[in-house]
Amino acid sequence: MNLLSTFRYLLALNEHKHFGRAAAACHITQPALSNALRALEREFDVVIVKRDRNFVGLTPEGERVLASAQLMLHEASVLQRELKAALHVPQGPLRMAAVPTAVPILGRFAAMLRARHPGIAPVVLSMSSQALEQGLEDMSIELALGYTARMKPASRLNALAQYTEHYFLLRRSTAPQTAGLQIGASLSWPEAARLPLCLLTSEMHNRTVVDAAFASAGVAVTPAMETNSILTLILSVVAGDVCSVLPGALVSTARDNPLLEALPMCDPVVGTPIGFMFRAAARPSRALEAALTLANDDAWRRQAAAHSGLLIDDSA
Repeated sequence: MNLLSTFRYLLALNEHKHFGRAAAACHITQPALSNALRALEREFDVVIVKRDRNFVGLTPEGERVLASAQLMLHEASVLQRELKAALHVPQGPLRMAAVPTAVPILGRFAAMLRARHPGIAPVVLSMSSQALEQGLEDMSIELALGYTARMKPASRLNALAQYTEHYFLLRRSTAPQTAGLQIGASLSWPEAARLPLCLLTSEMHNRTVVDAAFASAGVAVTPAMETNSILTLILSVVAGDVCSVLPGALVSTARDNPLLEALPMCDPVVGTPIGFMFRAAARPSRALEAALTLANDDAWRRQAAAHSGLLIDDSA
């Protein structure tokens, strides 16, 4: 029995919840997958998979085997990359994810990382906060950019602070210019509540932050439009008669658009910490080590600050 291959079959079964689909994902037949998992059960002398006519789930013992399988496959991947690395040069894929509102910052980070370490092939994903945290736990991603305040005290994750998310009202400008996005005077949350707003849908953590800010200002909002798409959020402001409340990282993506105006939100001024998160117990790959080094680099922090938070001038 090839233990690592069988562990991969177990992970595939847990992901697809179906013997046939798991076998297809592993490019083997369904009987071969089932036989390998039965051999694993004989090896450990426990029942790992709950079976009926179809896949039912994993037993408690199976969940423990799954957790060990995830860690062992991660360690094997790290070891393989290290053994192949020439002169310890970081290389290979690095799977990273960000909450949708932080994707522009992670994209810039990935580009700078690739420029410094051409052997690294970044994979940048957009995920909800819950999916991002689960991805770190099961090690399907190595590094994540998101809301560090959500981390539980007993979490197996480490956090590395990056910037503070501040909020702006984005609207069509009443006097378009050719110099790009205009930054206007501050606007209070109660004033914004009286405008037709396009906001993210309620399952998005950013919407929770925005709703809490309106509530702390003593107002409630019924959006004129809702979406779970960042692109739709911005295009609805460009093309329609709605406004939106966005963090600086998203407002920065519209800096070249002279049709838009961004007003810093005040009364209250809301700041939400954003940081990188990574698995604490797992040994980092050389690619992840390089990414964490970059995350602490002054040049990167200046770029992150310029395109997030308060949108400082990065020309200096």
